[in-house]
Amino acid sequence: MWKRRSKRLARFLAIAALVCVAGLAVLKVWLDASYFDGYDPNAPLNLELALVEERQAYTWTKFYYAGARGDRVPAVMATPKNASGPLPCVVFLHGIGNDKEFMARHKLDVPFVQAGFAFVCFDQLMRGERKVKGGLAGLEAFRVRASRTVNDTRRLIDYLVTRPDIATNRIYLCGASYGAMTGSTATAFDERIRAAVLVYGGGHMVCLLSSPTVIETAGKWRHLLWLPAWYFTSVWDPVRYAGAIAPRPVLIQNGKADTVIPPDCARALQEAIREPKTIQWYDGDHLGKTRDLDLPTVNAVLAEAVSFLDREDALRRPPKRDSQGAF
Repeated sequence: MWKRRSKRLARFLAIAALVCVAGLAVLKVWLDASYFDGYDPNAPLNLELALVEERQAYTWTKFYYAGARGDRVPAVMATPKNASGPLPCVVFLHGIGNDKEFMARHKLDVPFVQAGFAFVCFDQLMRGERKVKGGLAGLEAFRVRASRTVNDTRRLIDYLVTRPDIATNRIYLCGASYGAMTGSTATAFDERIRAAVLVYGGGHMVCLLSSPTVIETAGKWRHLLWLPAWYFTSVWDPVRYAGAIAPRPVLIQNGKADTVIPPDCARALQEAIREPKTIQWYDGDHLGKTRDLDLPTVNAVLAEAVSFLDREDALRRPPKRDSQGAF
């Protein structure tokens, strides 16, 4: 009698487990199918200008615009003074733990502005002025953050192309860490981005569980994270979309001793991106891992990024007229 009951219970539990797995699989397929929905180029931007400040070499502007889901997205923009004609513009996507003020604090915009680029950065979902509460709200925000970042980037470009001081055929993207991952997908989706710089990003998201940072934090329990990590991140894994960036050029920069984005993850994204691409490796750990930045490496990375985008922009600049008005 007991054996028969045990067998029935085991059979019931096995069937229940299969039903749960099948249900989760169906749910994932359904959620994944609409993951990047929400972008509407015809939706109103609801622009709000919050601050205009004249600084020594550039004009600093803070504004809000309507994101892909109607969110009020805060952004800051630096435009060089005394520039003639419509400007090229770099859209900067910050890392997972940063915000738009990170750019200002570390003056990441300065090398680009000095080279003649406008430079703009917005607060991604969960960061800066868009922080959310913890619990289920925080979990849901993390699940959709990548899609919101991609679509909010596209909405920002919708705004940029309405500005007479921005050259619509000279818009570029620079993403750092998490911003490089979501930035590669935004570039794949939006052909108005003419070239991209991906700084210390990677792909094949599950391999991040092998990073020294995760091992140190989660220890032996990290193996239990594999399934939920795959379940929540596979839909926005940049390697799925990176092939669509070509034939637009990409500069990919990674760290040889990165303990956040292991080299294997970096190579996964590098290989997923087709030519034309330029790959650069730097010594040292993940940039921005600690509060004190590795300034020599940061400066070298920024210099290469500016140089790369300046070369690409030179191909699209209108010819200059001489003093007689001839080209």
